[in-house]
Parts: sequence; C-alpha cells; structure tokens
Amino acid sequence: MKKTIYLIFAALTLVSCDEFLLKEDPTATSFVEFFNDEEDLRRVIYSSYLDVFTLTSNRRTMFYMDEGKSDNAYSRLEGDNHQRIANGNFNSNTDAFLYYYELQMKHLGRLNTFIDNADIPYVEDEAVRQKYKSVLEALRVWHYFRLTFRWGNVPFHLQPADLTDAKQPATEKEEILEQLFPLAEQIASRLPAEEYTTDKYMFNRYSLKAITMRYALYDERFDLAAKLAKEIMDSGNYALHPVYSDLFQYEACSDNNEFIMHLDRESNGNKSTYTFRDMGPHYRTGGGQSYLVPLKALVDSYWTLQGRPIAQCPLHTKKEYELDPTLNRDPRYAISIMGHGDEFYGEAIDIYNSNNPMFYENQRASSSGYWFRKFVSEADAFKSGGTGNMEFAFLRYAEVLLTYAEAKIMQNQIDALAKSCINQIRERAGLDMTVADVTLPEYDSYTQQQWIDLIRNERRIELAGEGLRYNDLIRWRIAEQTLNQPALGHTREVNGQLESLKIEDRSFKSNNYLWPFHENSLRVNPGLKQNPGY
Repeated sequence: MKKTIYLIFAALTLVSCDEFLLKEDPTATSFVEFFNDEEDLRRVIYSSYLDVFTLTSNRRTMFYMDEGKSDNAYSRLEGDNHQRIANGNFNSNTDAFLYYYELQMKHLGRLNTFIDNADIPYVEDEAVRQKYKSVLEALRVWHYFRLTFRWGNVPFHLQPADLTDAKQPATEKEEILEQLFPLAEQIASRLPAEEYTTDKYMFNRYSLKAITMRYALYDERFDLAAKLAKEIMDSGNYALHPVYSDLFQYEACSDNNEFIMHLDRESNGNKSTYTFRDMGPHYRTGGGQSYLVPLKALVDSYWTLQGRPIAQCPLHTKKEYELDPTLNRDPRYAISIMGHGDEFYGEAIDIYNSNNPMFYENQRASSSGYWFRKFVSEADAFKSGGTGNMEFAFLRYAEVLLTYAEAKIMQNQIDALAKSCINQIRERAGLDMTVADVTLPEYDSYTQQQWIDLIRNERRIELAGEGLRYNDLIRWRIAEQTLNQPALGHTREVNGQLESLKIEDRSFKSNNYLWPFHENSLRVNPGLKQNPGY
C-alpha cells in the first residue's frame, strides 16, 4: 500500500472512523488485520456516510443549513460557516474553506484506500463484495462532484496517493467530469436496482443515477440530465407522495415512495436529529434555537394559488401580498413557513410583542420574524435540547421531475413530458389547475426566458429549506444579483409605508462563484493553484 499524504491519511484518525473500525484483537498491527471480513466493508461505508453527510448534530454539514448560504434563509451563528459565505465576509484565510475542503479530501483518501483493498476481506457471496465496493466508488464520485462544483480544478486520484502524486498540479475540472460522468453510470450498472431492506441510505442503482443527474444539470450537461431523469421515471421505483406536507413531518418522513437518497435513522446510528433545535422557534422551552430562519426573499417567491408571480396577479396588489403572505398563495407556503400572525402549538405568533417568546429581538427568536415549518414538528416542542427522530431525503422524486423539465427548457425542447412534470408538481401542491396547468393555451406563447423563470421559481418553492438554493444561484450565475441584496425579514406597514426587518447587508463578487483554497491548503499542497480573485 502506498504511503498516503498526511492530510488524507489523517482521516483514519477521525473518532467515528476509529469506532467503526475497532477490532477486539489488541495485537493487530497492520491495516489488513483491521479490515478482514464482510462486516468491516459495511462499517467503512457507514462511517464514510456518517462523517460527511449524515451526522445530524453538525450544523456545518447538515444539508438544510446550506439554505443559510443563500437568499432563502439566514444562519444566526457565524461559526456555522453559512452566514459568512452568504454575506461575503470571507477570504482565503477563512476557516470554513479549510474545514470543508479538508473534510472531503480526507474522506477521499480513506475511500481510495478502502477501494484499493476491497478484495481483502472475506465474504461468502462475491455479489456482496461488489455491492459494497460499488457503494464506496459511488461515494468517491459524489465527493468529486461536490469538490469540482465548489473549487473547480482539484487534485484527482482514483488510487491511494503518495507524496509525489500529491504534489502534482490539480486536474482541470472538465477533465475530471469527463471521467466522472461515464464512471458514475458504469458504477450504477453494478449496483442493485432496488432499495435495500436495511442500509437504505446506501447508494443503489437509481439513487446514484439521481445524484449524477443532479450534477449533470449543475454542469450544463442537459442531455445527460434529461436522460437520467427519464430512466428514473421509467423505472417505476418512485412516485410523488400524495400529501406534500407529510414528507417533512413524522406522518411520512420515514415511509414514502418519493425519497430516493435517504438520510434515515440507520445512517445516523439511530441517534437524535435536531431540526427543531436548528429551525424551530424558542417557544416555551430551550429546544428551539432559530439557528436557520427564512427570509422575505423566499416568502415573496411563493407565487399565487393560480401559479402567477405576486407582482403579476390581477386579484390583489403586490403590497397586499407582501403584507399577508398567506393571501391567495401557493399552498406550499403555509406548509413550509410560519411567521407573524400564524399559530404554533395553538398560540398566536407575535414577533413584535416583547412578552412573547417569539419576539424578534430575543436572542433565540427569529430575527426575520419567520420560521420553517418544514422539518419542524410540534411533537418535538417540549423535548430536551430540541431533539427528535425526523428523517430526511438528500434527493427526492420531485427533483427528478423538475430536472427533466429544466433540462428540456434549457435546450428549448419543451416537450409534453416536460410540461407533465411541472403539472405533476403543481397539482400535488394543490394549485388551481384551471389556471396553473402549463398545457393551457396561455402558455403556448411563452418565450424560453419565461419558461426559465417559471421552472427556476417552481424549483425554489418546491425544494425550499432542502439545501439546494445556494447551488442553484451559483450554477445559474445569478448570485451577483440575489446575494448583493440585504437580508430582510417580516414586512409591515408603518405610517403608510412598507417596512421590513433588516438583518444584515450582503455582498457577492464575480469571483465568488468558486470558493478559495485556504492558505494552509496551498502551503501543504504545492500542486494547488488559488482561484482567481483571492
């Protein structure tokens, strides 16, 4: 086995990895002695998910917290990293970029080592070895998709790297992607087509196709994105759950046919989840901390019940809609967000009453005057520390439908299936389909730009709170407009004028579409080159 550079090999010292690789033999002295049976293969996969993706207590990596990097939400604590990235107060010495880069590079080093040695452990059925090895390879692909999307050109190794390898120049992003996309499809073909009875969180054929589909869309490989979305649709394995709200509550979060990539209890060692702590209101206990709260920009992005922007609806004025977000609004608003005038646990929310626990100036209240309802259950309101047992999707079938429609729109090939995908999403949400049906004659005259505006907003409100908005701002190249606006909250009328709570100013520069490499990373790896503008 090659000697691995210390940044990569250090991952083997991560506490959770030690716990899952620990053997009872105190005399074992080599890696092979710790990696010798089928259960070892399963454990390294589990720990590879846990440390990066499914550790629910870590707000720096939890998927929903990524909303705090975008115009959808505000992240209250600077140390969670999302606030600084959203407001632009960072540079190449900001710890966040060292943390995220090293976390993924360490795990890539581990994955390369385990994949390189996957033939060593004894298994009774070679099909089991192939499945576990393929899952490890799929995780490696996922890491490289994330790394190239954030940093562009990065070191690229599909075997354990020695010191000489590590000093080589970073590989061009396009060169990496040219290998990753066909590699991902080849790995998917080796994985079982069905979800597992246990270890549901592990990649199967269609969940790997789905994550590959996502990054094909991100990287403007629209033909591939549409093809993969169609394959997932044609598989018949997944469908929209009939009740949108239940997906984000205990009613259906662990039992539905819409989740394709799972963050379930098993992937987290059956430990608590913390969405009430992170997203819920303080209320009468210390459980809700309002660490992540929605912004006015997200609230105003919910179109009307008829599927029209609030500024283009003949039924009410934009001012009326801004003052009452529940007025004639897409039902997904009330399912996803709550705020001033709404009820929580049977009591009215009054963010302007200093005697109300949800008073917006309280430390643990929402400084925007809004909270997410998604993932926030009243059943968790009085649990110690805001804990719960919520389960989540990294990717659900609704995103597959939205991806097919967007890929076709971006190619100006808006076929019947693309329109059907949009209609399925809207109809499940409860829109008035006598007006919102995109096969109606009024949509026949839509320009490509109008379709783009429609699908982008449909994606925003369908997936609000699910951690994808920041990536969308980056890939659509619109962050210079959206993240150069102040973060605002609840709007009310004062002396005849609309006033919105102001939380912070934000800044986004043209070079911020790629993240900087931390100065420590540049010193450790001379093959890296700093991204422009840093």
